[in-house]
Amino acid sequence: MESSRRTVGELVRERWGDHRPGLWFEGRVLSHHRVAAGAAARAALLAELLPPGALPHVGVLLDNTPEYPMWLSAAALAGAAVAGINPTRRGPELARDIRHTECRVLVTERAHLPLLDGLELPGVRVLVTDTDAYAELLKAYEGAKPDEGRAGPDSRFLLLFTSGSTGAPKAAICTQGRIAAAGRSLVDHFGVRADDTHYICMPMFHGNAVIADWAPALAAGAGIALRRRFSASGFLTDVRACGATYFTYVGRAVQYLLATPARPDDRDNPLRMGFGTEAGAVDAAAFERRFGARLVEGYGSSEGGAAIQRTPGTPAGAIGRAAPADDLAVVDPATRRECPPAVFSGTGRLLNGAEAIGELVNRGASPFEGYWRNPEADAARRRGRSPERFPERGDAGEDWYWTGDLFYRDADGFLYFAGRTDDRLRVDSENLAAAMIENILARYADAAAVAVYAVPDPVAGDQVMAALALRAGARFDPSSFAEFLGTQPDLGTKMAPRFLRIVERMPVTATNKIHRVGLRREGFRCQDPVWWRPPGEPAYRPLPAADVEGLVAQYRDRGREELLSR
Repeated sequence: MESSRRTVGELVRERWGDHRPGLWFEGRVLSHHRVAAGAAARAALLAELLPPGALPHVGVLLDNTPEYPMWLSAAALAGAAVAGINPTRRGPELARDIRHTECRVLVTERAHLPLLDGLELPGVRVLVTDTDAYAELLKAYEGAKPDEGRAGPDSRFLLLFTSGSTGAPKAAICTQGRIAAAGRSLVDHFGVRADDTHYICMPMFHGNAVIADWAPALAAGAGIALRRRFSASGFLTDVRACGATYFTYVGRAVQYLLATPARPDDRDNPLRMGFGTEAGAVDAAAFERRFGARLVEGYGSSEGGAAIQRTPGTPAGAIGRAAPADDLAVVDPATRRECPPAVFSGTGRLLNGAEAIGELVNRGASPFEGYWRNPEADAARRRGRSPERFPERGDAGEDWYWTGDLFYRDADGFLYFAGRTDDRLRVDSENLAAAMIENILARYADAAAVAVYAVPDPVAGDQVMAALALRAGARFDPSSFAEFLGTQPDLGTKMAPRFLRIVERMPVTATNKIHRVGLRREGFRCQDPVWWRPPGEPAYRPLPAADVEGLVAQYRDRGREELLSR
């Protein structure tokens, strides 16, 4: 289709001469034309700064300031690629990200300069945007105009780092054609208008903000409003001030918004919708009741290997069906056979989770464009389907795209998210998905945020542990919590948490996703209060230090102590 062959650079050039308000930031308003002119100047500067023969890769280490979308637009005009650098990374890890993506120019601001102290970054030119020297540097290029034809649809545009929860982060390659097509697709799917304003409060080094928020705004000619960092308390004020109609979210951002004090005028805002992941059906309904805007859960990734779209008639709890270009299946990774459809009880409880839950795989022509200089990671994503196991297909076993995410599928083809593959628990030989248990525990009236993860069983497999952040003013009552568990019809016999950690605030990554690696690593040996149900006991009781030592001894006796720090 035509939109799939457009470039981001073409979309930027279309805003030249458009003097409507285009960007809101901390009381300032820039026109679309001024943003495009700023991008043209930065593209011209970049052409001068890059050494001969150097890859046109630009590292951007910024909060969500106007410089971020200007450098994205500049890269699109110049045929360059932006590597979004995560400011929560430190020391050698931060230097590794910059060097791995071969950035010869690094754009940052004074607040982040301490992160660069002592780092070995040979050959990297650092530009500090909030300095007089940077302003003087740009002056020579103020009259630049957008060049034609610097890049094509297949030109690299983004190097998006994955979360890096296991091993070094991988940089997913995104071309101009793919990002332009993704923006156009969301415009069509959500009816984005030129007079809309997209509120960007998720960090722009993450694919959510760029692909699902900035790109559709650019494709439709809509405005954007920036927030340096997400703020639950400042959210509604920002939305009203800039007239925001759309926003994106990831992780627990929606829970933080719902945890703010409710006001009678909460529904007095211009929002139409929010688009993101991991809000959960309970919080999505609560958000719409309170703020009058619906939340649409979607599925996609920086890699672009598979997409799910919500369609009319999507059941509660489901994300939707496969996007038209994808051939998605839920596959057992061990046998590489498709899992049977989900079977539900009359109350909606999944009855055959052990058989129905598998990894989501795209068997079609995946738009995945690979990782930057990481053939091992490419091979892990694109694996063959073992033709000897599928003789009925009669072909050689073409590569499939393995998402690394757990799903189940109903008889009508609707897909339900069940967590990451590394969030799967095996309790008493039964496979459980952390996300399903979280959705149940989120119904607890005093819960502000919930995270479920595995801790090793002393003998074999896993036990269920949950971290629970309480709503303001609430205190944990073990009796009411146990009573709540007993009234949940879809809580399987293996799902109730053995350990319960009470946290003041859920630990999250820079993109508001739960920091599960840290939670798993600490397990029940942490500074927060931990409650537990000893085997055979129905009630929760505190887990004192003496009991912790006794539990650790059980692991030690069976040679499994090292698993407590996995």
